[in-house]
Amino acid sequence: MLRTLNRVLLALAGLVLIALGGSVLAVGYGVNPPHWWVHQSEHDVLLTAGERTRWREEGWWWPVVIAALAVLLLLALWWLAAGLRRRHLSALPLDTGNGDSANLRGSALEQALAAHTERLDGVERARVRLRGRPGSPVAHLHLTLAPDAAPLLVQHHAVTETLRAAKEATGQGNMRAEVRMNGVPHGAERVQ
Repeated sequence: MLRTLNRVLLALAGLVLIALGGSVLAVGYGVNPPHWWVHQSEHDVLLTAGERTRWREEGWWWPVVIAALAVLLLLALWWLAAGLRRRHLSALPLDTGNGDSANLRGSALEQALAAHTERLDGVERARVRLRGRPGSPVAHLHLTLAPDAAPLLVQHHAVTETLRAAKEATGQGNMRAEVRMNGVPHGAERVQ
């Protein structure tokens, strides 16, 4: 949901900026704009001298402008940081038992969990993604079920066996799992 909202907002912002920039360029190159447009010729300026100095004498004007721009900058930086944040867990810390520690690559654990899950009855294909934080990982299992699979039984085995194996292998007792299942598409059978 948030990914879709983010893409829609970025697309709208991009379209508005392209439309405004393109229209200013078009007027600058001599295209006649509609009568309601802000700039009527290539010699118009963005802000006239009167518009720029209108609020200069007011003591509240510049602090409000600076505060609003600072808030917009902080929101833009927050949005950028949220977009750049990794959703994929790249490594898990492991306790070796002798006081040392090691890191397990997230992709290695994902492949091992997928292979373990594909051996379960009723699972045609499994894909695993690790998300969350290193201290509280979440395994997202996307399973494609065989046509004769029992979804509740597959879910039970996937959570109990696969998750238990992952917890034992990593020492992450608080690892959680989210399971998504779809069936194998197959053609309809003809009944006579």
